[in-house]
Amino acid sequence: MSTGTGPSERPPADRPPRGRVSDDGDRPETKGERRLINILIVGFILFVLGAGLWLGDALLETRRLDECLSSGRRNCAPIEVPPLPPPR
Repeated sequence: MSTGTGPSERPPADRPPRGRVSDDGDRPETKGERRLINILIVGFILFVLGAGLWLGDALLETRRLDECLSSGRRNCAPIEVPPLPPPR
């Protein structure tokens, strides 16, 4: 019989912590840290989706303007002027 201490015979203090371990490796992640990371990831994804929608809309508007100009029309990008105030 062997007298060495195997993995199952280690005292509880030497066992690695359960759950995910943070980057520093010293302590497990807390629920608050995981929640913060998840919120940051969702925020980043929403930012990327919003930027993609904005870029797509800008490209679509530019294409419409280019098609209008290439067809020879002059009033492709009308300038809106506020109405004059009524005379007193």
